[in-house]
Amino acid sequence: MEAKKLFEIYIGDLSQERRGTPEGDIRGIALDSRKVVEGGCYVAIKGNAADGHDFIPQAIAAGAKAIVCESMPDLIQPDVFYLRVNDSRAAAAKLAHGFFGDPSAESTVVGVTGTNGKTTVATLLHQLYSRLGFKCGLISTVENIIGQQVIPATHTTPDAVSLAALMREMKDQGCDYIFMEVSSHALDQKRVMGVHFKAAVFTNITHDHLDYHKTFLAYIQAKKLFFDHLEAGSLAIINADDRNGKTMVQNTKADVKYFALHTMADYRCKILADDITGLQLRINQWDVNCRMSGAFNAYNLTAVLAVAHGLGQDQDEVLSILSGLKGAEGRMEKVEDTVRNRTGIVDYAHTPDALENVLKTIVASAGKDQKIIAVVGCGGDRDATKRPVMAALAAKYAHTAIFTSDNPRSEDPESILDQMMSGLDEEQKSRSLRITDRLMAIKTAAMMAGNGDIVLVAGKGHEKYQEIKGIKYPFEDKKILSEAFSGHI
Repeated sequence: MEAKKLFEIYIGDLSQERRGTPEGDIRGIALDSRKVVEGGCYVAIKGNAADGHDFIPQAIAAGAKAIVCESMPDLIQPDVFYLRVNDSRAAAAKLAHGFFGDPSAESTVVGVTGTNGKTTVATLLHQLYSRLGFKCGLISTVENIIGQQVIPATHTTPDAVSLAALMREMKDQGCDYIFMEVSSHALDQKRVMGVHFKAAVFTNITHDHLDYHKTFLAYIQAKKLFFDHLEAGSLAIINADDRNGKTMVQNTKADVKYFALHTMADYRCKILADDITGLQLRINQWDVNCRMSGAFNAYNLTAVLAVAHGLGQDQDEVLSILSGLKGAEGRMEKVEDTVRNRTGIVDYAHTPDALENVLKTIVASAGKDQKIIAVVGCGGDRDATKRPVMAALAAKYAHTAIFTSDNPRSEDPESILDQMMSGLDEEQKSRSLRITDRLMAIKTAAMMAGNGDIVLVAGKGHEKYQEIKGIKYPFEDKKILSEAFSGHI
C-alpha cells in the first residue's frame, strides 16, 4: 500500500501537523526502532520505561520513511514524512488496521472483558461456534487459535500492530468469527482501537490490577472504554448482578442485553444443581446440564448463551453443544488420583473474588469427611493489597492452607509471604503452612491428602513457567500435582 494512500485514510482523524511528502511503499509499521524496515513507518510511543520519541533518529537511520509522533523532533529530515498526532497509541492501532485492510470489518468479532471469566467465556464461544460448523479465531490469555492451529499467547491482548496482523491472518485463513479477551491494560493502551466489535461481553469487575491502574475507579473507567467505543448496531452483553454493570453501558451506542443469576435480566439463570461433577441450569425456559462447576461458571455459560442467541444461532443446537463443553485450560481443571480416590483441582484464580468462588464451589461439593487442602500464592510486582485478603480466604475455606510462591518476578518471595500471612488470625495460622518452594508446597499438599480429599492448587492455572528474577523456569501445576499424586516426585 502506498504511504500516501495509507496516511490519507486517517489524515482528518489523526493529524495535527504534517511535514514532508510520503514516497514509496510502507512495508511495515514498527513500534520499536530496531524493527524498522527500509521504507517503513515508525510510531513513537511514550512508555513507562522509555519514550519512543527518543529513538526517532535510530528509526530513520534504519530506513523509516514515515514518522508518527506526538511531538516533532528538533531535526527534520527533508526526505521523511512526519505526522504529529494527539495520541500515538491510538494512531498506531488505526494505522495498523488500515494497513492490514481492516480485517475486523470483514469478520464477526466478539470481545470479552472483566476481571474474571474472560478466558473461559472466550474459549467457550470458540468451542461452541467451531462445533456449530464455523471456522473461528481465538485470542486469549492461554493461547491464540486459527481454526485448529494453536499459536502460543504472550499477552491477554496483543499490541495493536500484532493484533491487526493476527486478525488479517485469521480472515485470510477463512475465519468468520473471532473471539477475544479484552484486558483493561489493552483498553488503556488503545490496543483494540480500530477493531469493529459485533458483540462485547462484561463478566464482572473485582479487585485486581491496581498496581497498574492505581485506583479502582481508574480500573472501572478503563473497562468502560470498551463499551463507550462500540458502534451502533453492535451488541453489549452485561452482567446485571455486578453493581458496575450498568455503569459500563451508560454511554454506549450498542444494543444492551443483561444476564444474571440474582436479578431480573434478559437471560436469567437459575442453578438447579451444582457439584464437582457439573452444573444443572435453567436459563429462561431452557434447561441444560454442563460439565463445569460453580456459580461463576453458571455466569460464564449464561453469557455464552446470550451471545449466541443475540447473534442469531439456533437455541436448541446451542444448548446441546454447551452441555459437552469443558472450558479453558487451567480453569477448575481436575487431576484425578484413582488409586487413593483423591481429587486435585488446578485453577488460575489469582484475585480474591476468583479464589473465593473456587473455594466455595469445592466446599459445597465436598462431603463431611473430605478435607480440603489449598495451595495458594500471590504474584510479585502486582497489586500487593490483595495478598492478605487471599491468604485469609484460603484459611477460611480450606482445612489446611499452604502458602507458597506464585511468580515472584523481581520481588523477594519471603516478603510476599510475609504480607500474605499478615492477613491471618492465630487460629488460621495454626492450620496453615508456609513453604516458599512451589514444588515442595504441592508435594506436601499431596502427601497430606488422604482418601477422598481434595487438593486445590491456585494462582497459575494454564501457565507452563514460574518467573523468578526475570527468568521463566519450566513449571506446570497440573503436571507437578499429577506426579505428586503418583509419588513420582
